[in-house]
Amino acid sequence: MKILIRNLSRDITQPELMALFAEHGRVQSCTIVMDAVTGGSKGFGFANMPVPHEAKAAIRALNNHELKGSRMRVKKAEASQSGADAAPVEESAAPEIAVPETTGKPAGPRIKKNGIPLGPRKSRVFRKKS
Repeated sequence: MKILIRNLSRDITQPELMALFAEHGRVQSCTIVMDAVTGGSKGFGFANMPVPHEAKAAIRALNNHELKGSRMRVKKAEASQSGADAAPVEESAAPEIAVPETTGKPAGPRIKKNGIPLGPRKSRVFRKKS
């Protein structure tokens, strides 16, 4: 289970963080996200714990735990590929896909809940009351 650790002290190291989580079970990996420009910590990181009940116990025990002057927040990481932990995609590996522009209307024919197709939409005309 992937665990997100936020509000970390900027001077904590990966071995210290791994030792903290290892007190609650097996830890597969532990990473602190570093700033590419400054080389310093961004203040958050991830831990991977392969056993779900150990990971949940670590989350309960370490959420709001104070470490080196910062009260860290620990929770299960969301399964999103758009975050900082997303796998990089090589430009040559990804084929170019033409994405049609959408107008906000669903594609295909309109169908009622019972499966009967509807006719085309009628344009609406609004007139000012006089």
